[in-house]
Amino acid sequence: MTLQETAEKSMKIRNIYHRLEKEIHGKEWNTEEDALAFLTDAALVGRLIMAKEGRWPSSEESLLPSKIGECVWWLAVLAEENGLSFADCVETFLKEKEEYLKGGNR
Repeated sequence: MTLQETAEKSMKIRNIYHRLEKEIHGKEWNTEEDALAFLTDAALVGRLIMAKEGRWPSSEESLLPSKIGECVWWLAVLAEENGLSFADCVETFLKEKEEYLKGGNR
């Protein structure tokens, strides 16, 4: 799957969640609430990695792949909600890092 396909599929799924939010809470989450949800999931990735390494008590290490995927999903959603291309964001970052590191700037 390409990054563009990831973004498109992510937005379709996000729109389904928006409908659920309207049913449950009477309105959709805004982009700030989405950002907070992403941060919560990113923190869970940290805890699950700590658990995998035996540094945090948990029996849920098997959730790690799903939570990493969910973080990518949130990042795609946040980019698109803020008028940015998820694919362009990732590609630009990687290009900048490669150029930075090639220049001996470590």
